[in-house]
Amino acid sequence: MLTRADWAGLIPHAGRMDVLDRVLHWDNECLQAEAMAPDATHPLARAGRVHAVHLCEYGAQAAAVHGALLARAVHSTAPAGLLAALRAVRLHGQWIDAAAPLHIAVRRLAALPEAVQYRFEVAQLGATLAQGQVLIAFGAVP
Repeated sequence: MLTRADWAGLIPHAGRMDVLDRVLHWDNECLQAEAMAPDATHPLARAGRVHAVHLCEYGAQAAAVHGALLARAVHSTAPAGLLAALRAVRLHGQWIDAAAPLHIAVRRLAALPEAVQYRFEVAQLGATLAQGQVLIAFGAVP
């Protein structure tokens, strides 16, 4: 198991916007992580609640951590990436319940020099809350 300190500085997210708490497992193709659900004081909260669409950020960050860990394993640094697209996103509810931890799973679908694509799923108490695909693009921003 890895904690936030193990990937600190490997991804650009920091403070309360570094949403993952633990990596439970990772290998060359996938990563499983856990996060405390955001509460009413989280930066993503509006009117005391966090909308389920923000679960896409949890998936994207899990993908970023996976890429960073893969790069570190071969004594390299992952290139800076930007969330370029979300596809086939399905939300199974409107709000995130702050009462229980979130389980985040990502699987790399494709990797090219200019981009990487992952499938993600976020669950809570065994029920899927969100799923979809994230495309992260590398290189200069126009």
